[in-house]
Amino acid sequence: MSGRPDGPLRDEDYERLLAFRTELRDFLRWSERAAHGVGLTPSLHQLLLAVRGHPVKRPPSIAEVAQQLHMRHHSAVELSQRAEAGGLLERNRDPVDSRLIHLRLTSRGQGQLEALTREHLTRIQALARVLAGVTGAGP
Repeated sequence: MSGRPDGPLRDEDYERLLAFRTELRDFLRWSERAAHGVGLTPSLHQLLLAVRGHPVKRPPSIAEVAQQLHMRHHSAVELSQRAEAGGLLERNRDPVDSRLIHLRLTSRGQGQLEALTREHLTRIQALARVLAGVTGAGP
């Protein structure tokens, strides 16, 4: 392992980076298949996760979800409209600032997200063990 970030790179540095990126791609590909397996697109899965995982006590706004998902506001609007049409979430206008739309999962959206999250948490534990070996933090 290279001792300094600016020091000379060794073959193993490239090998570790390749292994890390390969594991991430494998995880993302698996995650996309898991979302499709419960009838969601990967984008809808990410939207539901952004709504449920929002760290503030109130439901997130479309703007906050757009920022979290690294997408443009209008793309988040379209995605949230699709999710609403699919019965996965509700869109509610803010009572104080009517320009804001807040998102809340429906019971159907919560159920689908919960099933996916359980699968993902198990997979993340396995991924963490592999990545610990790649980074040298493992046993």
